[in-house]
Amino acid sequence: MVVDDLLSIGGASIEGAAVGSVSLHVRRRPGRQRPFLMVHGLSSNARLWDEVAGIVTDAGHDVIAIDLRSHGESEAPDEGYDTATAADDVAAIAGALGVSGCIVAGQSWGGDVVIQVAARHPYVVAALALIDGGWSDLSASFPTWEACASALRPPEIDGTSADAMRDYFRSSHADWSAAAIEATLANMAVAPDGTVSRRLSIPHHMQIVRSMWDDPPQRYYSEVHVPVLLMPALAPNSGRRERVMAAADALGDATVREYVGADHDIHAQHPREVAADLLALAGKVA
Repeated sequence: MVVDDLLSIGGASIEGAAVGSVSLHVRRRPGRQRPFLMVHGLSSNARLWDEVAGIVTDAGHDVIAIDLRSHGESEAPDEGYDTATAADDVAAIAGALGVSGCIVAGQSWGGDVVIQVAARHPYVVAALALIDGGWSDLSASFPTWEACASALRPPEIDGTSADAMRDYFRSSHADWSAAAIEATLANMAVAPDGTVSRRLSIPHHMQIVRSMWDDPPQRYYSEVHVPVLLMPALAPNSGRRERVMAAADALGDATVREYVGADHDIHAQHPREVAADLLALAGKVA
């Protein structure tokens, strides 16, 4: 059973998380065993976790997938588009739902977010899973912020037909399920005329990218004191492996599970394998 809810978290501290007033959407699958919190990546949404979450819930766990600000069904305020605020929002949701000691999974930018959750709100986290994220360092990858912004600015898609976007996703991800394709389409709002628009505006998207530039996850590694599972998507003979292994070394209690040849959205492409890895991580802290 999936319970969709819109939770308002106010400017006052909620379980130690001081956040501006915003309403955030969560998809919860109730269970009796240790809770999981699942955090999507930049310009993604909670539905991308659905297939993973279903398997984890079938194993008895409470699973909460969060739509961050201006993602999915959450509110789009004018402010708060940075990694630190996103981490505070995740902690506030955990407090509002009364969960702690969670297995916290973050994909892509969500990996950066959950690193800060573990460092700054440790009561929330019993273990971390970093799914192709949590070790990027944009200032080491680009010579200037201007070069970074130019390379990472997303394309204009507003006004494109939903059917065209759906066909594009199918052709780009031939091995994804129909549910994963529809979840990806939910990154956009579909108008009555069948055209799409970004839920996360390009200016807000770029504010998050700027936060990733200014506030990389590596500065928080020493404050993470829980088991960490790093799950990188690596091309064969990828040079990214060196950065992943450096992150694992710096995090201390860390294990690397490589997905060689996988898409960046590993959780959408390989939900059974990802779910099995997350359940194994939960078993370490049971």
